[in-house]
Amino acid sequence: MHYQVQSLEAAPPSNEHVQVRQEIQSFLLALDSYPARVAREPRVSFQQHLRSIFAARYEDYGRAPRQ
Repeated sequence: MHYQVQSLEAAPPSNEHVQVRQEIQSFLLALDSYPARVAREPRVSFQQHLRSIFAARYEDYGRAPRQ
């Protein structure tokens, strides 16, 4: 089997690639900010916090998140 590896510099990122990067960044932001949030709101779950991060980010972009 032969695999071809395409350099990121060789082609501009696709919309899907950009969206995946944004989702990863949102998840990392949620990981980083969860301890402070749970200190303020002890009953908030990580899933609730993550949803709020995604909702805020998608509102900034003026579109709804994928289901």
